[in-house]
Amino acid sequence: MPTPLLDKHKDAPLSADINFLTQALFNILQHETTAAVQTILRQLHNGNQPQTTIQQALPTLDLRQQQDLIRACSLFAQVLNIAEDAHHERRRQAYDNNSQHPGRTSFIRVINQIQQHISTSELEQTLQHTSISAVLTAHPTEVQRQCILCFHRHIRTILNERNRTDKHHSEELQQQTEAILLALWQTDETRHFKISVSDEIYNSVTYFPLSFFKAVPALYRKLQQKLASVYPQASLPNVLSIGGWVGGDRDGNPFVNADTLKEAFTFQANTLFQHYHQCLDELHQLLPLSSRCVQVDHTVLQMAEQSPDTATAHKEEPYRRALTYIQARLSATAQQLGIHSDSTHHNLPPYQQPAELLHELNNISSSLQQNGSALLSHGKLSDLIRSVSLFGFHLMSIDLRQHAAKHAEVVAELFTHAGLETFQTLSEAAKQRVLLRELSTQRPLYSPYIQYSPHTMGELAIFQTAAYIKQHYGETAINQCIISNTETVSDILVVALLLKETGLLSINNEKPTSRINIVPLFETIDALHNCLDIMDNLFNLPWYRAFLHSRDNLQEIMLGYSDSNKDGGYVTSQWALYQAESRLVQLFDRHHIRLRLFHGRGGSVGRGGGPSFDAIMAQPAGSVAGQIRITEQGEVITAKYADPSNAERNLEALIAATLEATVLPPQNSEPDSKLMNALSASAFKYYRQLITFPGFIDYFLQTSPIQEIASLNIGSRPASRKTLSKIQDLRAIPWVFSWTQNRLMLPAWYGFGSAVADLIEQDSSNLQHLQQQAQHSPFFQTMLSNMDQVMAKADLTIAKAYVSLASDQEAAQTIYSMLANEFERSRQALLNILQRQHYLSDNRTLARSLALRIPYLNTLNWLQVHLLQQLRQQPDNSEILQLIHLTINGIAQGLRNTG
Repeated sequence: MPTPLLDKHKDAPLSADINFLTQALFNILQHETTAAVQTILRQLHNGNQPQTTIQQALPTLDLRQQQDLIRACSLFAQVLNIAEDAHHERRRQAYDNNSQHPGRTSFIRVINQIQQHISTSELEQTLQHTSISAVLTAHPTEVQRQCILCFHRHIRTILNERNRTDKHHSEELQQQTEAILLALWQTDETRHFKISVSDEIYNSVTYFPLSFFKAVPALYRKLQQKLASVYPQASLPNVLSIGGWVGGDRDGNPFVNADTLKEAFTFQANTLFQHYHQCLDELHQLLPLSSRCVQVDHTVLQMAEQSPDTATAHKEEPYRRALTYIQARLSATAQQLGIHSDSTHHNLPPYQQPAELLHELNNISSSLQQNGSALLSHGKLSDLIRSVSLFGFHLMSIDLRQHAAKHAEVVAELFTHAGLETFQTLSEAAKQRVLLRELSTQRPLYSPYIQYSPHTMGELAIFQTAAYIKQHYGETAINQCIISNTETVSDILVVALLLKETGLLSINNEKPTSRINIVPLFETIDALHNCLDIMDNLFNLPWYRAFLHSRDNLQEIMLGYSDSNKDGGYVTSQWALYQAESRLVQLFDRHHIRLRLFHGRGGSVGRGGGPSFDAIMAQPAGSVAGQIRITEQGEVITAKYADPSNAERNLEALIAATLEATVLPPQNSEPDSKLMNALSASAFKYYRQLITFPGFIDYFLQTSPIQEIASLNIGSRPASRKTLSKIQDLRAIPWVFSWTQNRLMLPAWYGFGSAVADLIEQDSSNLQHLQQQAQHSPFFQTMLSNMDQVMAKADLTIAKAYVSLASDQEAAQTIYSMLANEFERSRQALLNILQRQHYLSDNRTLARSLALRIPYLNTLNWLQVHLLQQLRQQPDNSEILQLIHLTINGIAQGLRNTG
């Protein structure tokens, strides 16, 4: 495949892998497709223009041939992804092995720099207060089925083996590759069934045996070694964890309830206990140490004496017998939690808390260290100890999330049945007054003898189940209750009352003690502007200050990147988020309350996506302070965490960025507030003019595959909260997903070009000021870098073709002209500010990646337009709809992101 962006030396292994995989795929397609399809694919592979090639071929292709062409282009995009991922890993390893300078996102680089600023005791104190969490959500942005991803991993393994094998084995690997590609070809890429919450639970937990069980303890071991090389006396506490939303996120998903929450923890614990048993089995093989040869601590001997292992061969092997004792108690614990276990517990008592299991494992480790076997305490045993300390019995903490209005409905009904005020009609001040009245007494409002509505019973059941889970799986199993669309102080107090009514918050002497953090989510432009007043008023309530005292004086705030972008456009969303964070830092300092920000980022730039390290470093000064949570979802989870080495590197980057942002003084300047305010205000004006322009919503619905995306079975949650007729009711994911598919990428740039033009028209020196900001402000640098990456993926020629799908062509052409003109203004503004001639001038990797995929990606777009035209004429044609779903899959894989 011709591309000038392949470096002959550095990219030689990539070229070899691409040639290997594409030839293998052509070998399969030779027997699976017609000559006409193969000819088109060869033309595309050799560099022919996709538009001309497809327009000439389409009249001769029947639906089956079109399907074959779509699937083949999708498969070519997939194998290119696999080859590139393998190449990236090779380049990273080569850099790590040969470079004298640690990578920018590496832990050791940050520790080396920190050494110049703080002592060992100061570092240990910082680490003790550090909490970083990557939170896996069920947001439907992963279009690929798990079986497809499994095939991809097999091919990746073959590529790794292929580079270190002999000729005979190479032929075997060739056959294996072609067998997998044939299986991929004969496997349906799309689901013909609606994915369920149970499926999403399974999919999220899959990443633990796939990568996290190996990557997380290995990362901690690596970081401890790096830390000791610079701070010999320092130890590394648990600073990073994996969290989740699947099974507990009810916002807009009627299929999530108390049963799915319990199901999630049952499945998580089952997966975790299997892992623990496997680790103990491996330790059993590694520790056949004889009491004739070594001394053993009495704590281990006590466990050995109680062991159900009575085999004569193990009589003098106390460590093995102690491990069998631990396994038996673990089996008893599983049985107590209602989890199936193949092992028997031999009437030994279950562990009541993970700390008990941890204590016994530490006893084994201590015995080994104290009796001449210290080396054996490292590796698998230390990894297991770290895993238990992190995962407990629950694997990952699950957040609860619901819309504020849904919480208020429950409280209103509780008030009604208790003969109290009509809650929903009260003013905000009155709501706060009556809520604080009820929160000052332990007396409940809820009665088990009253028949409440199904909604109220379902919401209360969630909190009741959360109390049960915390009791049986550990307090850290559920830590947060997130309130979507928080707009008032009463929204937060309402949740406090629900916690009280379900035993998660108690009142003693009018003072609250809570077992769960209440987390307001601010997700619109107005909410981001108003959040300061809301939190200030909340912190001025003595009752709430007492509440925070019971939660270690820490308040978590979640910020919504997706809805704020949909509401106000990319520029305004980014600036509103930055301003909100800066002001919250000042507010929290004034009230002497610890702040933790939870960033609700998506995979695409239009939903707050982009490299996590850069995103953290671009945060306002003081906003990280060792505390950060970030959502990970859909295709991003696959890209970052499906492979252990990849997962380890991405998690290390999170830790490195958090420590650097917390400890080291800022290297660059804060953004120019006056300049950014003007840019944001102008961009907001143009963006709002667009989305409120007459006919715009019809243009969007008709010139994108939004209706077809809504019927794509990639998540359990509906595509909109109400209907698809209003932008405010449409979820951010299908909004961004649709603009990605038609190659406009609108959410990541619209309004920027006109806003820059306004600033320069007002004062020509503003261009120079913006250029200086691009060089010295991490916030502005990151925003422009993300915009650069997205606009490079846009294609206005393809986007214009989608206009033909609109029913009112005159109105559609008017709107398209607005979009095309603004795109050109934004493109020119971006390049002028960056002082470059082309997109991706400093990102050869992405430029090369796009160049390799463009032939297949653009072909899929042209086929999608053609099929959408047919579907508009035959709306009930399920065969055409299925082909459109295939193009959606293929384009998402070619672009490597969805929503």
